[in-house]
Amino acid sequence: MIAGADNLIDRYVAWLREKTSLRAVENGHVEITTPYLDRHNDYLQIYMREEGEKIILSDDGNTIEDLIQSGCSLESPKRQNLLKQTLAGFGIKERNNCLEVLTTRGTFPMRKHDLVQAMLAVNDLFCLAMPMVLSLFFEDVIAWMDSKNIRYVTGAKFTGKSGFDHHFDFVIPKSKSRPERFVETVNAPSPSKAKSLAFKWEDTKEARPAKSEVYAIINDQDATVSEPVLEALRQYEIIPVRWSLRSAAVEDLAA
Repeated sequence: MIAGADNLIDRYVAWLREKTSLRAVENGHVEITTPYLDRHNDYLQIYMREEGEKIILSDDGNTIEDLIQSGCSLESPKRQNLLKQTLAGFGIKERNNCLEVLTTRGTFPMRKHDLVQAMLAVNDLFCLAMPMVLSLFFEDVIAWMDSKNIRYVTGAKFTGKSGFDHHFDFVIPKSKSRPERFVETVNAPSPSKAKSLAFKWEDTKEARPAKSEVYAIINDQDATVSEPVLEALRQYEIIPVRWSLRSAAVEDLAA
């Protein structure tokens, strides 16, 4: 089992290295194109600038500006608070709509990882299929779990075998009848999101109690969920739960 996980992590790192490209742009910035996809199926790009011993990493405002241009306003106090909480979990700052983090050469890999994960999280958290959608999927999941008396802790962070920190939306403590359970909300299901979640779980589970489980609650009302995405999750022992069929998971999550 451990040897298999080691091989998967090695393959993931090799894939990440192969699919990452660099390009010098204006004002001394370096554009880093990652293999992760946003909701438009475009590769996520971050920008690096060195200032002495420090390195500034930024998304150049692309994440928040794209949401605003798509009709998703972040002006309400509730959404601003949710944005701040999400970014704080990754140690990322927001300045003039730019997501930024200050790092050094020694901490560059970890902080780059944190910025990319924050970009994915913000994009997924606020990605609304239509502007008239009144509530965020994350909020819907919280309301549903509360209504079903499902115990949980939000925003838990764990260090994986690779040394990277990973954040999970919810953790449900172990009970007499059920093991520890992790729950991730997936508002915009995609192969990239499935791959990211699979790595997160593979990297984390060896450090968690035996038989721990992970569930992915997937928004299938505002987005189409393809069978390959569901199958990719199952292959890594991630239990997919369609939002439209969530009642089937209540017994397992509430126990």
